[in-house]
Amino acid sequence: RLKCEGLDPEQLARRSVPPSTMSLLGLLRHLAEAERDWRNWISDGDPLPKLYGARDADFDGAVAEQRVVDEAYENLEREQAATDAALAAHPDLGVRLGKDAISVRELLVHRIEEYARHCGHADLLRECVDGRVGQ
Repeated sequence: RLKCEGLDPEQLARRSVPPSTMSLLGLLRHLAEAERDWRNWISDGDPLPKLYGARDADFDGAVAEQRVVDEAYENLEREQAATDAALAAHPDLGVRLGKDAISVRELLVHRIEEYARHCGHADLLRECVDGRVGQ
């Protein structure tokens, strides 16, 4: 979110370099989708449906419209809060959950890893948009 501050929908949706579909807006949408998927990992029930549809729809549908931007922020905030709550219900990091018996610790490490990778992408994308680097 920090790397997205002050940008308009066109800047947020601006793609990096062809053929990549990566954009800051796409990253927001992708991370909301990832949060939802992580809850599926620790659930024994039916998986939650995808937010944005088929594979790569999170990036492909990241278009320069204010409605799409607002929805991306709302979805990310909601999905992060839901994952935080689901994980908080399991204070024992070694407990194994879901159909694949993943430990809470493994999921937390993967979550950190995913955000770290995409924060690096966001740094580069923002620099391409307006030259801003660092915090």
